[in-house]
Amino acid sequence: MARFALVPLLCAQAVLGHVLSRRLAVDFVNPATGGGSWLDNAGNSLGEPLNVVISGLSSPDVLTDKGFLNFARSLGLSTECLGLHIGGPQSANLGDGNGPVNQAVELREDFKSILFGTCLESAAGGNHFRMFRQNGPNANTGALFLAVSEEEDLSHQHTISPNGYDTGRDKLVASAVGTTHFGGVTYSTTEKDFTGFIQPGSAGINHGIATDGVVKLLTVTIR
Repeated sequence: MARFALVPLLCAQAVLGHVLSRRLAVDFVNPATGGGSWLDNAGNSLGEPLNVVISGLSSPDVLTDKGFLNFARSLGLSTECLGLHIGGPQSANLGDGNGPVNQAVELREDFKSILFGTCLESAAGGNHFRMFRQNGPNANTGALFLAVSEEEDLSHQHTISPNGYDTGRDKLVASAVGTTHFGGVTYSTTEKDFTGFIQPGSAGINHGIATDGVVKLLTVTIR
């Protein structure tokens, strides 16, 4: 009898797990509502702003690791120089129940060469971002949160440029809005601004670089 009594329990657990893991049909959930933050953790109690969000209502393939990389390459960014990374990863708490999670990927400007262009970015500076995915049990939106910034060259220790958070964000968004192509895939992207999530200024911001506090939402559709 015990064996048969266990079957309904297992079925109930399976159904509950499916419900909890089902993706929410929304752009994103505000990380702060779940105890998270719009700043990642860069160490020393400082963070970098999560200033661009790829909407959870984007085409599903865009929200996968492979699909997102292809989309990023349509904007002129790719994987790091020879697959090498100097420095540790940063983490973010997106308020989805997963707690602090390390970045899923870090991509850099590739200057139209996906093989070696990011090596030039590492030396000469340029745009780059870290990507974090909101997919925990409390807010499974699939949205991708990006900490975007523009970096200086090696002679300036590869630090963030003056006004680099806003400049990097705006540069990325300008390259995305409209129609882009890569690897046989065509993307159509729209943009919407949000304020009130990130406090304008430099309080708590890595390197003490002020930001205007604007978060840009990108909805990416595969055509």
